[in-house]
Amino acid sequence: MTDQPAPFSIQLGALKKRDKEDSPRAVEKAVIAGEKHGFIDREPKRRGGRLPSPRTGQVHAKVLPHVAQEILEESRRTGKTQGVLLEEAWALYCAQKTR
Repeated sequence: MTDQPAPFSIQLGALKKRDKEDSPRAVEKAVIAGEKHGFIDREPKRRGGRLPSPRTGQVHAKVLPHVAQEILEESRRTGKTQGVLLEEAWALYCAQKTR
């Protein structure tokens, strides 16, 4: 027999371990190369659903029925929500209070 290695054999002593480069530049370069070859990011971009509202403080004011009806009618007349009407009324109250 000959001293040649068997076909398709791997010389394990020749294999070397190398750590992947994890610098931001290397990662960006890998992402760009992957996109060129058709690989896309499958991670969810953001949570679905409604966007958070800047108006998170809720005021549940208990008012007399005729006051509630007047607020409702004014909100329909002006096309504003009842919360916006309350914000405007509070701003007027604060402006009068500081005079």
